[in-house]
Amino acid sequence: MRTLFVHQNFPAQYRHVAPALAARKGHQVVALGENAGEALPGVQHVRYKAPPTGAEKTHRYLRRLENATYRGQQVARAAMALRDRGFTPDLVCCHPGWGEGLFLRDVWPDARLLYYYEFYYTSRGADVGFDPPGREVSIDDACRVRLLNANHLLSLQVSDWGHTATQWQASRFPDWARRKLSVVHEGIDTAAIRRLAEPSFTLADGRLLRPGDEVVTFIGRGLEPYRGFHSFMRALPEIQAQRPDAQVVMVGGDEPHYGGKPRQGGTWREVMLQELEGKLDLSRIHFPGKVPHAALQALLSLSAAHVYLTYPFVLSWSMLESMACECLVIGSRTPPVEEVIRHGENGLLVDFFRPEEIAGAVVQALRDPAAMAPLRRAARETILAHYDLRKVCLPQMLTLIDRVAAGSLSPLEI
Repeated sequence: MRTLFVHQNFPAQYRHVAPALAARKGHQVVALGENAGEALPGVQHVRYKAPPTGAEKTHRYLRRLENATYRGQQVARAAMALRDRGFTPDLVCCHPGWGEGLFLRDVWPDARLLYYYEFYYTSRGADVGFDPPGREVSIDDACRVRLLNANHLLSLQVSDWGHTATQWQASRFPDWARRKLSVVHEGIDTAAIRRLAEPSFTLADGRLLRPGDEVVTFIGRGLEPYRGFHSFMRALPEIQAQRPDAQVVMVGGDEPHYGGKPRQGGTWREVMLQELEGKLDLSRIHFPGKVPHAALQALLSLSAAHVYLTYPFVLSWSMLESMACECLVIGSRTPPVEEVIRHGENGLLVDFFRPEEIAGAVVQALRDPAAMAPLRRAARETILAHYDLRKVCLPQMLTLIDRVAAGSLSPLEI
């Protein structure tokens, strides 16, 4: 069987399943992406040219679709080059979020198309209008959000089947689309991602964090409101007042990955530090930026309290990895988190918008770590039972791939 994976940042969500397919006898696996990615055993990685940017005069509702069209065109050209060299896939696995899947049906009419649908935008019940609470979504924003799904709707038309990572993400899609959508998470490699026995983490000033230190952790690709950075920052004065030995480490870059930059300019970190000026002991707050995964695992292994806050949006891998490392996760009481964390059983849940509640949970975790031990163990057990890469998620994904390739799935199966 021949399989093509398409993702601008390959391997991304296909990191484990692509080499697993390549290891099968008689399988050829090719990956098509824009950026140079990690080499995977048995996988041939081909790159397409970066698309041009859209015209500035395009209606702002349509700019994302226009950029997706340009990208889809570049991918189609690269796909035709593969076809002309004799490569015709039986199955194409694609993340269509940036437009890469728009025209693959036109290049390979007979291939089976399995697309990864990450998020369906709506103007109610999810990220839009969530922050600040009670804010009415303008008709302009509602119309703009509706057009955000244009690329997904076109991709849903051409794909044979789709999948997404969580039940809540699946629930955001229209019912007619949900009937052709399976829920399969990419999985957590629990054999590798676990609490280390003797971890340490070096701070920028040379200080070393070791087991027994009161370490509070927070992780986001970007330090931004979508991941609750502002709410956590507002909780820090109370945390520092009650726990004078606590060291807070916030991993992430200053560039937002979701949502926009502050209207007043600068970064969200600068905005929050200005808002809280004079209320924080900055010697106990650390911003290491983005760190290598090995250092991240060491940090999570030291964590006495790990704060994960998010809008109703895509659930971060980092939260599941922190649970695999037996962290005490203090998560926002928002649907993506509530799907995984049960308050008082495998973690703690707090109101996204109440810094005093966030602070109280962190202080509780630091004050009585022994009481949190059962929750930590239960957190890892949750990952082992539902998100383990080798025993749960990879077998599910391979089964889905086999069934889509064979054409044996029915729209009635969910």
